[in-house]
Amino acid sequence: MPPHSTPHTPDNDAIALLPPFPRLELDGITLVQTAEEARAAWQVLQQHPAWGFDTESKPTFFKDQASDGPHVLQLATTTHAWVIQLHDPACCAEVAQWLANPAHLKAGFGLRDDKRHLLRKLKVEPAGVVELNALFRQRGYRREIGVKAAVAVLFGQCFSKSKKTATSNWSVPRLSESQLLYAANDAFAAACLYQALTTDPTQPRHPAAL
Repeated sequence: MPPHSTPHTPDNDAIALLPPFPRLELDGITLVQTAEEARAAWQVLQQHPAWGFDTESKPTFFKDQASDGPHVLQLATTTHAWVIQLHDPACCAEVAQWLANPAHLKAGFGLRDDKRHLLRKLKVEPAGVVELNALFRQRGYRREIGVKAAVAVLFGQCFSKSKKTATSNWSVPRLSESQLLYAANDAFAAACLYQALTTDPTQPRHPAAL
């Protein structure tokens, strides 16, 4: 690649022609709603130094309408994902401890707002948060790159996202199957991308956290 050139990012039409990204199915996803379920999730998550990380909130539709989200937090390894509903205070207290622990990196895209909203919701600022856009900037990408383009660039695959599901009501007591799949796979893809970016010997192994 010539000096100072910007790597090519495929557009949506080109991405749609790629083979599909192998997504997690329901048997690779655990729903967490209670403190007991959170403690069981921690037994697995604590064995991994880095997690894919994302949140979902009920959308707002009016100007100046405040969100009380996030309502869902997603954490994932490269083999499994946990979709955590942030309704039960005891469950939230368990999850807040994980997020405050800098020993476990939390990797994802566009995480500044997630951090701010989690601070308001859980009264804790997530530590060890790794913005994947920063890793792509190290590779020469000047514009922000989302999960869909990132999967296309690194894996040559199409990561499909449903706008209908993305804008659905994430505050409901019972998430739909499509919501579980959507939420889990956002974090799962982030975990896979982080692993790919940090196991490349030409790239920094310990990116600076936000």
